[in-house]
Amino acid sequence: MSRRPHRNGRGLFLGAVLGAVVGYFAGHAVGNPAWGIILGTLAGAAILYRINPGPPNRR
Repeated sequence: MSRRPHRNGRGLFLGAVLGAVVGYFAGHAVGNPAWGIILGTLAGAAILYRINPGPPNRR
């Protein structure tokens, strides 16, 4: 029985949304909110896609 990696689409979406919000404020603080949104979306989606396991799959 192989262990399945902890990845899911809900974590990807949630990470993108939260990353965009945090990136907007961080980018606004340094002068360019658009770049903050773009980079925050990519970083947040990548992090939560990998570490958010989602609900367990029962067989």
